[in-house]
Amino acid sequence: MNKRKYGLVAVGELLGDFIGTETTTSLFDTSKFERFQGGSPANLAANMARLGFKTAIISAVGTDNLGKYLVEKVAVAGVDTSLVIYEKNEPSSIVLVSRTTGTPDFIPYRTADRMINPENIPDELLQNCSVFHTTCWPLSKQPSQASVLDAAKRAKNAGCILSADLNYAERVWPDREEAHKVIKEYLSNGALIKLSEDDAERFYGEAVSMEKVFEDFHKWGATLICYTLGGKGSVVSNGKELIFNKPEAITVLDATGAGDSFWSGFLAAYLSGKSSKECAQAGANMAKIKLTTVGPIKQNVDLESLFN
Repeated sequence: MNKRKYGLVAVGELLGDFIGTETTTSLFDTSKFERFQGGSPANLAANMARLGFKTAIISAVGTDNLGKYLVEKVAVAGVDTSLVIYEKNEPSSIVLVSRTTGTPDFIPYRTADRMINPENIPDELLQNCSVFHTTCWPLSKQPSQASVLDAAKRAKNAGCILSADLNYAERVWPDREEAHKVIKEYLSNGALIKLSEDDAERFYGEAVSMEKVFEDFHKWGATLICYTLGGKGSVVSNGKELIFNKPEAITVLDATGAGDSFWSGFLAAYLSGKSSKECAQAGANMAKIKLTTVGPIKQNVDLESLFN
């Protein structure tokens, strides 16, 4: 598996993140914003590239200058951007985000990011990648929804590990019933999935127990579930046992993108043949780097350092 050209191919949103410059409670009292390259799949691909893996991103941006900026930022991080789609009829998507030490308040403006078609995810690429990853964003709208579900089946047949980040939000995907149906279909390919306590509550529309999440997601086909608990750590279920990881206390400077950082460390360890416990520790250590950095992680990270 590790002999394949790409450690990770991530499909989904590449966005302009306009993040509040002061720590606030919500967007209601956020008055100033700073521009960053955002989008969970793009951040994951960039973080895994910083960990020494060859990665590629399949996203759609506008032909505008924001799109050019976004692609350039991802490329600088070492991600192959040759498969990014430049959509002539839609501007690049943006998100307004509050700066917070907890779950950020945000407003998405969905435009070009959904314009991914089946031919944009070629079989040759899937045959040359170890992990095929996506999120709720491309799965929430057409034509990207049908394109990713089709590609997931092809990826499974090509021997890829399937991965998903359940970054569900009602503002992104208002039809929760459809969301459950689509996520079930994706997980039926035997995917690994990461979600937070907040993601679970949003996905179910109410607070649910961790045991309920594990029971449902394994029943739907997930082979491994990573459930993050913010400052309380994470729990990994492989269907046979639960692995708990409690991180050290740190001063949080910026929580935006922490989940993507965690999953990059986790998947990097997973591809390196590490145990679930070691994967969770690597994820926690990568998240720590992000939580103590304003904006995206900017430096390369030694993979071995994540196992300490």
